[in-house]
Amino acid sequence: MSTDWLQLAGKRAVVTGAAGGIGQAIAHSMAAAGVTLALLDRDAEAVAAVAQSLRETGATAEGFGCDISDPASVNAAATAVLAHDAGVDILVNNAGILRAGPLATIALAEWNALLAVNLTGYLLTAQAFRPALAANGGAIVHIASIAASNPQPRSGAYSASKAGVAMLSRQIALEWGPDAIRSNIVSPGFVRTPMSESFYQAPGVIERREAMVPLRRIAGPQDIADAVMYLASPRASYVTGAEILVDGGLDQVIMEVSPRPGF
Repeated sequence: MSTDWLQLAGKRAVVTGAAGGIGQAIAHSMAAAGVTLALLDRDAEAVAAVAQSLRETGATAEGFGCDISDPASVNAAATAVLAHDAGVDILVNNAGILRAGPLATIALAEWNALLAVNLTGYLLTAQAFRPALAANGGAIVHIASIAASNPQPRSGAYSASKAGVAMLSRQIALEWGPDAIRSNIVSPGFVRTPMSESFYQAPGVIERREAMVPLRRIAGPQDIADAVMYLASPRASYVTGAEILVDGGLDQVIMEVSPRPGF
């Protein structure tokens, strides 16, 4: 049996938000599969350190500072990436932020800042790398969330942004399909990452969340990376406009928590 079942060796990928928990897991998985990596993150020092750690394992990886909410920053990063390596086969739109705030009182500046990263930033990076992706029959994988289809109380801007990502991906699949560009989403449920770690430090949260999930565990970044690897690979060459839920079955529990007398 081939040791390169995913057929990713020699591919070239751009990963945004690569200094974060999920981003690092994706980068390490792709590096292990023989992918050449351009890692983007607004924390230039952190992403440079991630790239250096990958090079120490024998991988080919470069880090680039990039604020995906800023068109000039995205264009500059794309120029630098393509000058360093002329092609791109895969784009993983992973960067994201979370802001608390109910819709009744959320400040417009907070709303706009979150959408600028979580939604507009995904469009900007897709546009910037579109010519390179079209030249190679490329794949885009966007990280969304089960919050895209399940309203998340007290952080409504986040749910709205991820719902936008889901439709953006489908729109790209439709419009860019004739250019042999595939576009899909991975929607995590509960994932323990540096961004969400504060939730899990509160007493009882781990136990309560695990009890809600049919598989009875909280995901780690690698669970998300594994799904991304498939969608990015030639093994998914006829998959586009699709969504993979990586939530341990959490999306299925609504009837389980609904009162049903007699059952």
